[in-house]
Amino acid sequence: MHTQTAIQIRDKFMRGEVTAVAVTKHFLDRIERFDSQVGAFLTVLGERAMTRATALDKKRAAGEKLGKLAGVPIAIKDNIHVKDELTTCASKFLTNYKAPFEATVTRLLESEDAIIIGKTNMDEFAMGSSTENSALNSNTRNPWNLLCTPGGSSGGSAAAVAARLVPLALGSDTGGSIRQPAAFCGITGFKPTYGRVSRFGLVAFGSSLDQIGPFATNTADAALLMEVMGQSCNRDSTSIRRPAEDLISGLNGDIKGVKIGVPWQFLEGLKDEPRALFEKAIEDFKKLGAEIVDVDLSILKYSIAVYYILATAEAATNLARFDGVRYGVRAPETATLDQVYELSRENGFGPEVKRRIMLGTFVLSAGHKDAYYKKAQKMRGLMLQKHKDALTSCSIIAMPTTPSVAFKVGEIKDPLQMYLADIYSIGANLVGMPAISIPCGFTSSGMPFGLQLTGPQGSEQHVFHTANAYERATNYHTPIPNLFNGENAK
Repeated sequence: MHTQTAIQIRDKFMRGEVTAVAVTKHFLDRIERFDSQVGAFLTVLGERAMTRATALDKKRAAGEKLGKLAGVPIAIKDNIHVKDELTTCASKFLTNYKAPFEATVTRLLESEDAIIIGKTNMDEFAMGSSTENSALNSNTRNPWNLLCTPGGSSGGSAAAVAARLVPLALGSDTGGSIRQPAAFCGITGFKPTYGRVSRFGLVAFGSSLDQIGPFATNTADAALLMEVMGQSCNRDSTSIRRPAEDLISGLNGDIKGVKIGVPWQFLEGLKDEPRALFEKAIEDFKKLGAEIVDVDLSILKYSIAVYYILATAEAATNLARFDGVRYGVRAPETATLDQVYELSRENGFGPEVKRRIMLGTFVLSAGHKDAYYKKAQKMRGLMLQKHKDALTSCSIIAMPTTPSVAFKVGEIKDPLQMYLADIYSIGANLVGMPAISIPCGFTSSGMPFGLQLTGPQGSEQHVFHTANAYERATNYHTPIPNLFNGENAK
């Protein structure tokens, strides 16, 4: 069953060929068998999932209408609230925090009869590119090579889908945290237009950058999940006031005549096998009838600097609420309020979180705000204009998702070098445009490599259509890591 897509599992359940209990038990058994190797989950909600599955079987037996995700198990990144369950953000600070309310996305998933099966590991407060910054489980591994990182910050969700421990998962993307781990793990990851998916119930990192999005083994499953989640929400002031889109029905068309822009100048640093795989993907698009044009996005060479000014400034503001008073773990044996604040944060936050809070506080300080924060905001505006200019000559921008394949756990020690893993993905967050990562081949070492497609704001349908055409022509999405498939998985 794990070799089937989410849509296939749903359709079999709807036809009565399998029960929701059997589906859920199958994936819970896979999690029990394999997650000790992958380390994808922080919490497995087995009892909740089986209760939900039993209720779905009764619903089907009663002849009631079933939802778009009926009987499909889904994993949730542990910075998204599931009511009455732990939301830790992989931080010591929140090990005792049970969500008192439901995130909009989890409410929408369950309204369409999805089965939430667990909460996945992540970099603490979504700050990282390898999931090594988790304070609760630093052992999440890439299913293609257990010596390698799955990427981050949504590494647990990506690894769970790649190892087929679940058919679908949710992540959050602030600077590439869905697309980068999707590329490292050889699956599909999608970041929507800013505001397309409600952030209500998502623990904030960078509020002007964060978006929740899907992980899946293929574009159709990801599009289905987006159909369900992409709805207006009056609890999120940044939510786009627009009805949900039909993203599935137009997926099987061709892309003849579609103009795809490639910022070759910006990609000068792409070398060796990653460059060869990307160039092969561009040739594949030509064979499908697409027209390739050169676009100027050289301004993106400043994206890392702009992102780490703006994102850390917003993080410092958002994380100010974690003070040991309102919620979270309070430091013991404190005599004054100042000690409560200081020691709770000292004990609760990890090194990367502290680093970003300090940087964010610095760029917002009275003597530096004009020199850093305001200039970064101006540069962000210029980046948006450059993207709009580029999209006057094309409707999709193609780039690699990452400059390399997954690196080994512990290989990168320098934080600045780690930040560069997001060099190609950050731009889409800064300009609020939808972007997808899909597999576009494997290196000689057997590691997957990802292709990123970005479209104008609100062009989810076109981005999925283009990605699906490439997917159907190449089938790089079909292989399953050997350790978790066939004879090796028994």
